[in-house]
Amino acid sequence: MGIIKVNNIKLYAYHGCLDEEAKIGSWYRVDVEVKANLQKSAKTDQLSDTVDYVHLNHIVKEEMQIRSKLLEEVAQRILDRFFKEIKMLRKASVAVSKINPPIGGNVEEVVIVLSKKR
Repeated sequence: MGIIKVNNIKLYAYHGCLDEEAKIGSWYRVDVEVKANLQKSAKTDQLSDTVDYVHLNHIVKEEMQIRSKLLEEVAQRILDRFFKEIKMLRKASVAVSKINPPIGGNVEEVVIVLSKKR
C-alpha cells in the first residue's frame, strides 16, 4: 500500500451558515491523503497505473465551488467522488480548513477531517 498526499490546495469559496458568507466568501485550504496499491506504478512508471494527483486536485476544486452550509458536506462530496471516479483507491482522508472563520474571536482556522475506505 502506498500514500499520495496533495497538501495545501488553496481556494476561495462561499461556504457557511451565515448569509454574509454566501455573499463575501472566504479562503479555504484542503489537504488530501489517499491510499492505494502503488507497486505496479512504481515498476511501470505509467500514470495509468497510479492515482493521478491532478485528478484529485480537479475534484477538490469542482466540489469546493458548490456552496454548502457545512464543511462536512463538502468533504463528504469530495470523498464520494474520489471513490466513484478512482477505482484503485482503498482509503482517503480529506481535511477542509476555513481560514479566519467569522466566529467572533482571533481564530486562524477551523478544520474538519473526514475519512472513507473501501
